[in-house]
Amino acid sequence: MEVYLGFPKTSESKYDSFDTGHSSTSISVALGMARANMLKENKNKVIAVIGDGSLTGGMALEALNDAGSSNSNVIVVLNDNEMSISKNVGGIPALLTKIRVKKMYKKSNNSIKRFLNKVPLIGKPIVKLTHNLKRSIKQMIIPNMYFEDIGFTYLGPVDGHNIEELENILEKSKHLEGPILIHTITKKGKGYNFAEENPGKFHGISSFDINTGEKNTKSNRDYSKVFGEKLLQMAEEDKNIVAITAAMRDGTGLSEFSKKFPNRFYDVGIAEQHAVGMIAGMAKNGLKPVFAVYSSFLQRGYDQLIHDVALQNIPVTICIDRAGIVGADGETHQGIFDLVFLNSIPNFVIMAPKNFKELNKMMEWGINLNKPVAIRYPRGGEEKYNFDKCDDIQMGKAEVLQEGNDITIVAIGKMVSKAMKIAEVLKEKEFSAEVINARFLKPFDENTILKSANKTKRVITIEDGLIKGGLGTNVIECINKSNLNNVKVKTFGYNDCFVKHGNVEELEKENGLDIETIINEVNSM
Repeated sequence: MEVYLGFPKTSESKYDSFDTGHSSTSISVALGMARANMLKENKNKVIAVIGDGSLTGGMALEALNDAGSSNSNVIVVLNDNEMSISKNVGGIPALLTKIRVKKMYKKSNNSIKRFLNKVPLIGKPIVKLTHNLKRSIKQMIIPNMYFEDIGFTYLGPVDGHNIEELENILEKSKHLEGPILIHTITKKGKGYNFAEENPGKFHGISSFDINTGEKNTKSNRDYSKVFGEKLLQMAEEDKNIVAITAAMRDGTGLSEFSKKFPNRFYDVGIAEQHAVGMIAGMAKNGLKPVFAVYSSFLQRGYDQLIHDVALQNIPVTICIDRAGIVGADGETHQGIFDLVFLNSIPNFVIMAPKNFKELNKMMEWGINLNKPVAIRYPRGGEEKYNFDKCDDIQMGKAEVLQEGNDITIVAIGKMVSKAMKIAEVLKEKEFSAEVINARFLKPFDENTILKSANKTKRVITIEDGLIKGGLGTNVIECINKSNLNNVKVKTFGYNDCFVKHGNVEELEKENGLDIETIINEVNSM
C-alpha cells in the first residue's frame, strides 16, 4: 500500500491548523482567526504564509484589502520565489521585484506622532503636513508602496534561506501591533541543482533518480498532450482560436502552443474567475477562446460561468483537465464536481470523450459550435480498450456501442471502457448487455436511453463524478418522467462524499466502482 501525503490536513497533524489545497486562501482564513482572537481578548498573533504566485488570486487581494484596515494581529509571510507552478506572470510579481522599504521606520514615526498630537493648536496640523510631505518624497524614491498604502507594516525583503535573519525579523514582528507583511525572498528548489534549474518540472514530480533528476518512469501519451496537439493543429488553420490558462501552461498541455503562437496564448496567473470573465469578453469580440483548466480549479469561477458566459450564451470552450479521480492530490483536487455544477447551468453543452479519438472529434465540433461548451477528460492516458467505432458528434446524441437485451449500461467519459469490459464479463455469464456511450451530459439523449431501458428493463449508470446531479440523476429523471415503473435502475459513482487521496484503482474499489463490485450488483438485479 503506497502512502499519499496530500495537502495540509488537521486530522493528520497537530501542526496543520486548517485543511487546504487550493491557493490564495491563507490570508482570509488567518484574518478570520485573528478577528476571533480579538473578540475573545486573546493577544496571540496569527501567521499566514502565502506565495507570490498565490498572491495573483483575487481572494488573496480581497483579503489583503480587508486585513490592511482591520487593526488585527495578523502577520502575512510572503514567500517570493517568482514562481507559482510555472513562472509567475502579471503586475503583482513585477511589483514585488521593485519593493524596497526601510525597516522599522513606522515604530519611531508613531512615537513622534503621539508627541506632536499632544501639542496644542499646531500639533495636529504639523502631523498632517509632515505625513503628506513624507508620502510625496516616499513615492518619488520608492514608487511601489502598495502594502503600506493599504495599511500593512512592511518588513523586508529578507533572505528566506538565512535562518538567523528570518528569526530576527519574526522576533521584531512580535512587538508590533496591527497587520504586518514580512517579505521573504527564496529560490524554488534551493539546494538541489536540477530543481533550481527546472522548478516547474519539480513542483509535483513523481519518484525520480536523485543523481540525474530524471523520472523513474517515462510519461506515456496522455489527454493533456492530445488536447494540446489538437488545439495547436486547429489554431494553425483558424487564426481566431486563442488559448488561455491559469498558471497551468505545462500541466494542461499548452506549452507548445505558447511557443508557436505567443501572441495568441494568455496565462492569467492563479485567477480562474478572471479567466472565465476574460474569455467571455474575447468571444464577444469575435475570437474563439479555449480555456484549459483543472476540474477542481474551475470551481472557483462558478459565478462567472453563470453570469458572464451562460446568461448571454457566449460561445467559449472550456477544456476541463483532471476530471474525475486524480489520486494522490487528495480531496481538494479530485475532479468529481464539474459534471454536477455545470449540469445545473442553462445553455452549457457538456461532453466527455471515451478515448483520444473522441476528444479530437469533440474539440473539432465544440470549438465551432457557437455555444458555451465544456469538454471534460481525466488525468493520464486513455483506458486500455480498443473501440470498434467512433461516430461523428451530433448535438445531444449518444452512441450505442453494443446492442443487447438483458441490461442497459450507460456510461460517460473514461467509464465507457469499463462498461465494455463489464459487458464482456456478463456475456460469459450469458447475459446480453446493451452499452451506451452517453457522450453528452447536456443536452441529454433521453430517447436513446428510454428506448433501451424499455427493452431491457434493467439499467445501470457508471460515471467518475458525483451521482447526485450527474449522469445517474439524468437517467433516473428521464425514466421517471416517462413513467417506466417496471425498469430497475442502479447508479455507480461517488455518492455525496469527498474522496480521500490514494491510488485511483484503490479509490474506485473503495467507492464501488471496480468491475467486480458492479458485476455483483448486476447479478443482484
